[in-house]
Amino acid sequence: MKRTIALLTALCLLGLTACSRDNGQSASDIPSSQTESSSAVSKPDPELIPNVGDESSAVETLTTDISQLDNTKHGWGQGTNFDDQNRPGSCLEFQEKFGKYDAVFIKENAEGKLYLTFDEGYENGYTAKILDTLKEKNVPAVFFVTYDYASKNPDLIKRMIDEGHVVGNHSYNHPSMPTVSLEKGEEEITKLHNYIKDTFGYEMTLFRPPMGEYSERTLALAQNLGYQSVFWSFAYADWDPKKQPEPEAALKKTVERVHNGAVYLLHAVSETNTQILGDFIDQVCAKGFSFEKLQ
Repeated sequence: MKRTIALLTALCLLGLTACSRDNGQSASDIPSSQTESSSAVSKPDPELIPNVGDESSAVETLTTDISQLDNTKHGWGQGTNFDDQNRPGSCLEFQEKFGKYDAVFIKENAEGKLYLTFDEGYENGYTAKILDTLKEKNVPAVFFVTYDYASKNPDLIKRMIDEGHVVGNHSYNHPSMPTVSLEKGEEEITKLHNYIKDTFGYEMTLFRPPMGEYSERTLALAQNLGYQSVFWSFAYADWDPKKQPEPEAALKKTVERVHNGAVYLLHAVSETNTQILGDFIDQVCAKGFSFEKLQ
């Protein structure tokens, strides 16, 4: 009887050993929860701009990094206080405060240098003339475009690129960025980015917040998507085609407010801007300034 029991025990042990081998998986083969967790939180290459609709969107990764930042909406204007170099004091203050997010209110260490930018929400028949003047004067500029503008004016976008200008991102639908979710904010930037890249083979890196409205969080979002947020140190009431400033007064104002590192915002829908652009360039260059490409 004892011999029979021993034999049965040995057979059972052999059976258990066989089951373990048939499984084909040792304890070291089974992924631990720690391994799965490490994989889940790995971050994508920050240089890549995600395609809209990707499951691994940048915002899914970045939300934990920036969602806690202040999202109070601010509107931007250069103000009316200037230092002894004619630079707006608020630009210097905000450049120091938000420069860590690659925001540009005024260019630092840019003695004698100016930067010309145009906002393009819709075409009013003047952009081609503006491009003609820039070509004649050999001056570079940034053109901040929306999807609506780019999709309706592909020939002008191509000309901007071909003639050495910078095409900037002014968002897909032109919303106030602090009023939309992080996911929607990402889409506003990346959807236009991918459209311009796919259509024109051009990679944008500069973003101008619609209406100049921003928050600390939206600046961080743009930075994490590979963009500099570009504001301005000079702008004036030129955006309403029905209320255009007198050319003589406009020319005087644009020339008088010139300063080192100035970022000029002009609207391309303006007949006045189109008329005075050549004289403006000539007069500020006569003061010893030069126009540089903002990048």
